[in-house]
Amino acid sequence: MVRAVRTYLDHLGVERGLAANTLTSYKRDLRRYLEYLDGAGVTALDQVSEQTVQGFLMALREGDRDHPPLSASSAGRTVVAVRGFHKFAVRDGLATLDPSASVRPPSPAKRLPKALSLGDVEAILEAAGAPGTVLALRDRALLELLYGTGARISEAVGLDVDDLDLGSAESGGTVLLRGKGGKERIVPVGRFAREAVEAYLTRARPGLVSASSKAATERAGAMFLNARGGRLSRQSAWTVIVRSAERAGVTAEVSPHTMRHSFATHLLEGGADVRVVQELLGHASVTTTQVYTLVTVDSLREVYAAAHPRALS
Repeated sequence: MVRAVRTYLDHLGVERGLAANTLTSYKRDLRRYLEYLDGAGVTALDQVSEQTVQGFLMALREGDRDHPPLSASSAGRTVVAVRGFHKFAVRDGLATLDPSASVRPPSPAKRLPKALSLGDVEAILEAAGAPGTVLALRDRALLELLYGTGARISEAVGLDVDDLDLGSAESGGTVLLRGKGGKERIVPVGRFAREAVEAYLTRARPGLVSASSKAATERAGAMFLNARGGRLSRQSAWTVIVRSAERAGVTAEVSPHTMRHSFATHLLEGGADVRVVQELLGHASVTTTQVYTLVTVDSLREVYAAAHPRALS
């Protein structure tokens, strides 16, 4: 089995061209696997069963005297190395069966979306841009639209003016968002976002268009423009969020999805149905959206603990 592992590592290095660091990781993982097999009394590849590989995975997660317990992602990486080794052994005639074929790496724990409090969101919106400038109007419109529609940053910066229907004060507006895989969805636009966008389109965007000598086809359609009149980039939009959070004194971590996460969480906390939020976010599966329900359960638990007379009994 030691020779088989060496042959596999040579294959990865020479034929597959894996990087030195990756090879080192594979070597370390497979050495630990061989140690486990030796301890289990397994001396040949055809003696390894699916239960043997499952037992190795459990040992990785539990740890022992010489090894600390591994996280799901680290254990998963080791299992990937083991699966690759057994698949190679069968293909190269070193074994007759692949006992690892049905063994799946453990799924990493789901990371809960990081949503801001309503107060933090409002502070960021108020702090958008330097007061009185065209960029301030643009930044406020961008942030209001991100929080008001749950759009991804890539969807917002990809908007054209014609994608937005501002409607009226009575009927409200809508925006056409183009999500992953080219899927389109129409999302309502609330009053605050509509007013911010109207202010940007009438008082700021014309100045940004005239500031550029780029082709009219690029700048005429794009909704959000940079200081040179070109389409605002995703990275620049993220910078708008980060700088606005810094000006607002918000210490919570912000990311490209901060406004989107806050949009979804606040809707669910306000009583919105998870399937409605799924449609607004453009998720293909409601399972993806249900991650946000974990956040709202934490909020409900806090309220329950503070308000129910027998919550602490």
